[in-house]
Amino acid sequence: MTQPLDAVLFDLDGTLLDTAPDFIWVINRLLQQEGRPAMEFAQLREQVSNGASAMIGTAFGLPETDPAFSRLRQRFLDIYGDHLAIETRPFSGVTELLDWLDALALPWGIVTNKPELYTRGLLQKLDLERRAGSIVCPEQVRERKPHPESLWLACRELDSHPERCLYIGDHVRDIEAGRNAGMTTIAALYGYIAPGDDPTLWRSDHSVDSAEAIKPLLQSLYSLV
Repeated sequence: MTQPLDAVLFDLDGTLLDTAPDFIWVINRLLQQEGRPAMEFAQLREQVSNGASAMIGTAFGLPETDPAFSRLRQRFLDIYGDHLAIETRPFSGVTELLDWLDALALPWGIVTNKPELYTRGLLQKLDLERRAGSIVCPEQVRERKPHPESLWLACRELDSHPERCLYIGDHVRDIEAGRNAGMTTIAALYGYIAPGDDPTLWRSDHSVDSAEAIKPLLQSLYSLV
């Protein structure tokens, strides 16, 4: 018999929000400043969930040990800090999903490896910070995902039991974190998944091809209206 649902937790980039357009604008701006040609959207989109370092590595072909790497990464972050939520939007279906969860008084939160400065700045601009019952960023824990610490913290903040929560994410580390925490997991196949990455190997409990599919899945799993 399915456990009752206490709370829904989301990864941020590639699951709740489509942040790729702003990330890609920033990296191409940095490439321009460095006298390099812009890169195609598709080449960079698959790296967004892996963060600034992966974007720099992909765009400039540099290992993190290269002397120029830290300088480029910091400039990337500086530009991004001034370009939050210009084109970033919730994925199609997310706004309706969050409205539905709020109407049910079903708590929801965000657990991300994105630094708090950018996470909260982004959520404030999109008027989501005040609505999330929990927002957990790397600065609040010792171990990042796929370690379950951040998910357990979100459960405590939401007064929820891990086995009665679910976590939705677009990366294998999200699914591993959810499984390690004892949660039900949903793989967001519409997110930033790299070519060659096979989500069927992530061992998620469920998967969705679009954010619009999350609500009917939850309704079927938990008899929600």
